[in-house]
Amino acid sequence: MKVLITGATGLVGKAIVNVLLSKGVAVNYLTTSKKKIVASDLYNGFYWNPSKGEMDHSCFEGVTAIVNLAGATISNRWSRLYKKKIRSSRVNSLKTLYEGLEKIDVSQIQSFVSASAIGIYPSSSSNFYDEDEENIDQSFLGEVVQQWEQEADKFNEFNFNVAKIRIGIVLSTLGGALPKMARPIQNFVGAAFGSGDQWQSWIHVDDLAQLFVFVIENRLKGSFNAVAPNPVTNTKMTKELAKVLDRPLILPNIPKLVMRVILGEMSYLLFASHRVSSKRIEKKGFVFQYPNIGSALENLYLTKKEDGEPEETTLDKEFV
Repeated sequence: MKVLITGATGLVGKAIVNVLLSKGVAVNYLTTSKKKIVASDLYNGFYWNPSKGEMDHSCFEGVTAIVNLAGATISNRWSRLYKKKIRSSRVNSLKTLYEGLEKIDVSQIQSFVSASAIGIYPSSSSNFYDEDEENIDQSFLGEVVQQWEQEADKFNEFNFNVAKIRIGIVLSTLGGALPKMARPIQNFVGAAFGSGDQWQSWIHVDDLAQLFVFVIENRLKGSFNAVAPNPVTNTKMTKELAKVLDRPLILPNIPKLVMRVILGEMSYLLFASHRVSSKRIEKKGFVFQYPNIGSALENLYLTKKEDGEPEETTLDKEFV
């Protein structure tokens, strides 16, 4: 098996690459930075520029599965210009891949797995969503994910399995949302947002990487929620994080209006409520190593700290 990955140098991509390499699986990756291209026996980089529809088609040589993670982070302020970048980066990446596959013999490719996000589901404090939900969140995020998935669905025209992985909040101390959630708590100014009752469906980065590889190895198709079995409220998340960091929570909840002033439209990410089911992937045989928020945070902050690993590095993707 050889896997081609877009977004391989991001937070999630690096984790997936590590799992594949540990299994002796060769990885090709596409990057927009020529400085990030390396060549070795199992890990080889190739240049592409999705905004111009350009790519090195030799990246497909020997590839049996493709993982698409490409897309600009949504954690930057949503100016009109940046919203356009969020949308175009996802759409153009898939279009460039599609056009590249049209030019080669795809008979050796067995699986195409594309990242998506649980932001496609309507925000709700009471609903428990599975992959059969047809309603789309009436927000910028919902529209982006819907268009993202529509582009991924076009790959069903090829004769290989197509899967969409709807990712929740990725927990990692090496980037993403968690360090930003932890920093105020570490500085004794942590607090829940709004009522704190909004649901947060999350996943440990190690489980997420294993889930992607599981989908490839089992040649699964269709949509799958990449979330741990036990979503929590924002209040619960905040309290569990404070407990692991050994910090008190002394401030009142932060009002929605305050965050709207600070973050603008992007503050929607803090108050959207998504309680999402992991049952479909579990029924396929996937087993979560970190099904509970407490054990996940302890692994990330206590176990790895004891092992001497860095607690935080440059931020990458947040809410995929």
